[in-house]
Amino acid sequence: MTATTTTAPPAAPTGKERARRLRSERRAALLRALGEALFGAVVTVLVVLLGWQLLLAVVDVSSFTAKGPADVWNFLFVDQPGADADDTAAAHRAALLPLVGQTATDAMIGFVAGMAIAVALALLFTLSKTVEAGVMPFALFLRSVPLVAIAPAILLITGRGTVTSVAVIGSIVVLFPALASVLFGLSRANPDSVDLVHVYGGSDWAALLKVAVPGALPSIFAAARVSVPGAVTGAMLAEWLSTGKGVGGAIPRFTSSIQYDELWSAIALITFGTLIVYNLVQLLENAVLARMGMTATQ
Repeated sequence: MTATTTTAPPAAPTGKERARRLRSERRAALLRALGEALFGAVVTVLVVLLGWQLLLAVVDVSSFTAKGPADVWNFLFVDQPGADADDTAAAHRAALLPLVGQTATDAMIGFVAGMAIAVALALLFTLSKTVEAGVMPFALFLRSVPLVAIAPAILLITGRGTVTSVAVIGSIVVLFPALASVLFGLSRANPDSVDLVHVYGGSDWAALLKVAVPGALPSIFAAARVSVPGAVTGAMLAEWLSTGKGVGGAIPRFTSSIQYDELWSAIALITFGTLIVYNLVQLLENAVLARMGMTATQ
């Protein structure tokens, strides 16, 4: 008679083990998302530099007016032998950085105002189709009219050179793409989850906050990402049309006074600053969505 041996089934993981495993998976997903975002940022900067240099090589433009990456680098960070005190790299940076800082401030005003209005309108449109039917035609009308065409009316109402004019012009540039993206995200709310909130006595507002908004986070982050360059464009447009400050206000002065080094350096600084902020938003998006087990909207 032979003895038979039986093996006990593996023990089920305890609550602490499951929690530890979940934390490990979230940490790995977070590190992977951060690595992808950093890699994308490096690739973006390299592509911009390569495209910039390639464009100058292909287009037949005088080197007196067209400056490449090396020219901008030398202007901002390399002192020429025998240069005057007001013609050093430090003096160049001291002259341009306040302009970039002013444009960054104006862009932040337009970004915050535009995103806030876009999210508020998207929530209202989702809750009430009547509000959407009444407001959306006017929004589409504004979207179809070039901003330069309605800028005189905006400046007449808000006043030339005011923060209000910067906020209005900047928010209009940000508003419509962000509104479309947020609306798309809210419209994809799981109907079963919404019905469950209603079954347990929740209102439409509760279902919106508990189901639709969390599910729309990828679209909201995508809207914020796309709105970064839009906010900078709106800020420079407002500075050109209204305030005369920042990079947008300085570009006509640089062009008329043949200051091409300053012109290209200012554009390069604001462009790479925009890329940095864009990728910071991408980094935050990847980190938050990885923490929540969600995927980003490309």
